[in-house]
Amino acid sequence: MGDLFGALNRLGVGIEQSPVSAERLGALIDLIADSTISGRLAKEVFAEMIATGADPAAIVEAKGLRQVTDAGAIDSAIDEVLAAHIDKVAEYRAGRDKLYGFFVGQVMRATQGKANPALVNRLLKEKLSG
Repeated sequence: MGDLFGALNRLGVGIEQSPVSAERLGALIDLIADSTISGRLAKEVFAEMIATGADPAAIVEAKGLRQVTDAGAIDSAIDEVLAAHIDKVAEYRAGRDKLYGFFVGQVMRATQGKANPALVNRLLKEKLSG
């Protein structure tokens, strides 16, 4: 809601003149709820909705923003990241727990921010503990 009111304020319009209808805002929320997109990707979709008034599902498809929920694809990205940072894996396993965020960031970068964050965390924890 804060993003909506911020956008309306920038545009200098009230809620009744919003370029995003209640139905389209609800459709965006549905895309988050069904894990089609993450909250981070929703911000990008919302910005496009404000600019164009387009349907959120159409934006997701046109821009290829669908969240990656394929465990195999995420697992592969994790393997690549861990192989590229063997030294940091050793540091993490030696007790530098703060490196965990680094690994999450690298996996998200490798998947262009499209990986399901909960799945990344689960799979990454499994890989790093083994």
